[in-house]
Amino acid sequence: MTWQEAKARTQALELEIVNSIPKERVAKGDQKATGVLLDCSDTLVNWNGATIVTLTAGTDLERVVRALEAKYQGNRFNIKTRDPAPSGDYEVQLRSPDTAEIYFIGAGWDPDRILITSSSECFTWVESCKYKRGKF
Repeated sequence: MTWQEAKARTQALELEIVNSIPKERVAKGDQKATGVLLDCSDTLVNWNGATIVTLTAGTDLERVVRALEAKYQGNRFNIKTRDPAPSGDYEVQLRSPDTAEIYFIGAGWDPDRILITSSSECFTWVESCKYKRGKF
């Protein structure tokens, strides 16, 4: 897998999560165009990115996060929750049981925002001529 493929797969699931929120509850979705590569081991890396969802006024953020948790119960991810998460709010983690792929869904910096942070599965870094630090 290339970093471009890892990024595309991971961002597609970020958007799937956003599109699972009722449209009348979403004021704006902002998927970050770039992310970073982090080491999984000496030879493996994964792509990491984020999407910020601004909810419409009056939307109960925790209710939305819990609904997303329910949607992904029993699918290809293991689910872990933190209540409270470091932000003080409810957080859901979708974790692949087989790879490092993970999605954190929880409170953003403002009370009307959900932050989705993501990490792709690990893959071999084969682009030895290209420095793996920076934005991808």
